[in-house]
Amino acid sequence: MKLTGKILIAQGGGPTAVINQSMVGAVLESRKFSQITKVYGAIKGVEGIINENFMDLTMETTNNLEKVAVTPSSALLSTRVKPDEAYCKEMFHVMKAHNIRYFFYIGGNDSADTVRIVNESAIKANYQFRAIHIPKTVDNDLVLNDHTPGYGSAARFVSQAFMGANLDNIAMGGIYIGIVMGRHAGFLAAASVLAKKYPDDGPHLIYLPERTFCIENFLSDVKNIYDKHGRCVIAISEGVCDEKGDTIISQLSKEKEVDQHGNVQLSGTGVLGDLLSNTIKKRLNIKRVRADTFGYLQRSFMDVVSDVDQQEAREVGEKAAQYALWNNVDGSIVIKRTGFYSVDYELVNLSEVAGKTKLMPDSFINEKGNGVTDAFKFYLRPLVGSRFPAAHRLRAPMADKIVNV
Repeated sequence: MKLTGKILIAQGGGPTAVINQSMVGAVLESRKFSQITKVYGAIKGVEGIINENFMDLTMETTNNLEKVAVTPSSALLSTRVKPDEAYCKEMFHVMKAHNIRYFFYIGGNDSADTVRIVNESAIKANYQFRAIHIPKTVDNDLVLNDHTPGYGSAARFVSQAFMGANLDNIAMGGIYIGIVMGRHAGFLAAASVLAKKYPDDGPHLIYLPERTFCIENFLSDVKNIYDKHGRCVIAISEGVCDEKGDTIISQLSKEKEVDQHGNVQLSGTGVLGDLLSNTIKKRLNIKRVRADTFGYLQRSFMDVVSDVDQQEAREVGEKAAQYALWNNVDGSIVIKRTGFYSVDYELVNLSEVAGKTKLMPDSFINEKGNGVTDAFKFYLRPLVGSRFPAAHRLRAPMADKIVNV
């Protein structure tokens, strides 16, 4: 059954380097169908829907859409608003008034839940409507997905950033700590492992939220590496927790900032890096200790984008339009790995993805909980794309000493 009317597309949550590929894929594919009268884009996600701030993407040129597609961040702007049932009902009321028959929302698990609630409102109102959740998150934590659009590019940035940090650390020595995004899932911090090429390359230690973080074990690990190499490069997820499940940041921050979801603010603060640096200096008596908090840098960095990530982000947008318009169904698009390296796309019920979080599997984390396994490297490498850089070292022999023999 064909539904004649408009399509509404929105982007939610944190931006990524490839989220616009999904938006453009959905727009261009939707414009091919005769029953679609308009393709709208909601400015600032669900807030734009409530306020009827719609851009008519039917009037945008294909040429400019393609340029926007390769531009990082959310072209339609985004929001951190987490709609409740009443909010979603008001969204549906606005969509119904505009004869929106198809709703595509690009986002994470909270966005999937929003799509589910809006869709249920349409069903209760006996309104012919199709809603598709298009996956997106740099955290790579959407269940049922082998991986999520946005992750490959962010992982590429993280790994390349650690390549540079490791080269700096080789030259100058000391301790380097990189704090990486990841509240519950450590996929991004784990991606730092691709910086390793030579046996003594960093990161030498990787700590993830999936394993308990103990400061005594941490100091012991750092000392062992430093005694062996005279330096140490460390990657840590911002969401690392103690044995009680409390984030280390929440214990250390005197003033706790919370987001609109009630979560303690992790990104945009250097508290964790500063604390670990000071602890190493005092307890291990190592003077040269530096820490960086990557913050938002890893999400939308220009020109550090995985071509594989771009292609798949485009396809999930296209598949959303195809499922809705050809198959007349609702759901969430998921990416399935079918080989090394190939993927396919499936549609699952919104309830199977909404509000759920995927964590790093045990097979990806080493026994000590301070690193990752070869199984994770095998999983990650195709996602960061082709033409992946590598660092090189001098290997010429040393000349004989004459004065200081």
